[in-house]
Amino acid sequence: MCEGSKMDSYEHYGQGRRSTQYPGLIFLCDHASNAIPSAYGNLALPQGLLQTHIAYDIGAATVTRALADSYGAPAILARWSRLLVDLNRGADDPTIVMKLSDGSIIPGNRSADAAEIAHRIAQFHAPYHHAIADNIAALQADGIVPVLISMHSFTPSWKGASRPWDIGILWDRDDRLAKPLLSGFARAGFTVGDNEPYRGALENDCLYTHGTMGGLPHVLIEIRQDLIGTDEHAHALAVRIAAVLDDALA
Repeated sequence: MCEGSKMDSYEHYGQGRRSTQYPGLIFLCDHASNAIPSAYGNLALPQGLLQTHIAYDIGAATVTRALADSYGAPAILARWSRLLVDLNRGADDPTIVMKLSDGSIIPGNRSADAAEIAHRIAQFHAPYHHAIADNIAALQADGIVPVLISMHSFTPSWKGASRPWDIGILWDRDDRLAKPLLSGFARAGFTVGDNEPYRGALENDCLYTHGTMGGLPHVLIEIRQDLIGTDEHAHALAVRIAAVLDDALA
């Protein structure tokens, strides 16, 4: 089952732009959307569940576009829900097509066999990663070092426990952006998690593939979803994030 072309699997926001101040900047949003191609019939999920964190990173797309506009930089965003295929997972990850998420069975994934998973990877996952690689290659061809900023958001509570962090900085081996962002967000009054609420070291994930393996500066910024649950709040927080990011990039 498929819908549209492979180019429809991602949104290339601000295509062709390069930041005048930081020309290597590329913003990414792996979990930007909760949409499901109509051929998949919402994966047999009730619409209410598609509005929750299991389907996408609430508010992350709005923050990503706002930051991309602020810097005049491009952004590459997922067009379909993480429940269809998770763009932040390696193609060999057994959780790339989730059959159970936060206690909810995903009926449309329950019978997804190896052939169906391979189809989703080819149709939706691979084009997104090819777009990132193409953007990186174009910058490098012009002698510019790409800088990858991946935007995510996390649910305020998990398994009954509240999460205290406003923002999390996820990183693996490269601390060029992580360390100044950790201190910068703390100075700005945020409760900031160092590799919280998740670990940044996930082999073959998006930033491992495009950042770590290429030796490029990169970082993943997680934002608690209640801080960006409306467009107004998301735009306001993007302004505060940009102020901290400016210092880290400098």
